Amino acid sequence: MTKDATMPALRRDLAFAYRLYEPAEKDGRVLVLLHGSGTDETVLVPFARQAAPASRLLAVRGRVLQEGSRRWFKRVTPTEFDQQGIRREARKFAAFLGAAGTALGFSPADAVVLGYSNGANLASSVMLLHPGLIRRAVLMRAMPVLHDVPAGNLAGSAVLVLSGAHDVTYGPYAPALSSLLQRHGARVESHVVPCGHEFGDPDAELIRNWLETEQS
Repeated sequence: MTKDATMPALRRDLAFAYRLYEPAEKDGRVLVLLHGSGTDETVLVPFARQAAPASRLLAVRGRVLQEGSRRWFKRVTPTEFDQQGIRREARKFAAFLGAAGTALGFSPADAVVLGYSNGANLASSVMLLHPGLIRRAVLMRAMPVLHDVPAGNLAGSAVLVLSGAHDVTYGPYAPALSSLLQRHGARVESHVVPCGHEFGDPDAELIRNWLETEQS
């Protein structure tokens, strides 16, 4: 695969390494990208450019390595995860997001966090463990991962949940995640796309429409 000649440098001045992509024409929106396991911060960038071409992209790298695979927190089984690790990394990421907003000139409450798989699971965990920090999120191929969810008010938060019709491992858990976020007060829009665990054009179109609705 040819390396993107316009790829910005990897920055390490905050708790999580990240790259900041600045579009030629800006719409004032910031998308925070959280990759899935086994990849890195660059993998969601072409997709995010497709869904939101005029948005600034803050692409963040997960800190956890498991069997050579970069993640946001470790898994025990495909659907069971390290609970202590989730809470630790959610706490670290919450602090990072606040610091990044100060350093890069945006409000975390106004940003949109777009997460895929393990990255989406971190995003939902941050929302539930640190209510009010992330107020808009797109969660692709996600599932509930926390055993003990604290009481918290997500009123005023908007979430788009996108699951794959052929994602046999994680797709069945998407309704439970949507219900969990709704019970905590979030406004949730859910869609099932004709995909497996991978993401593609149907996701991009739904995200683009949702962003336009949220911005209006």
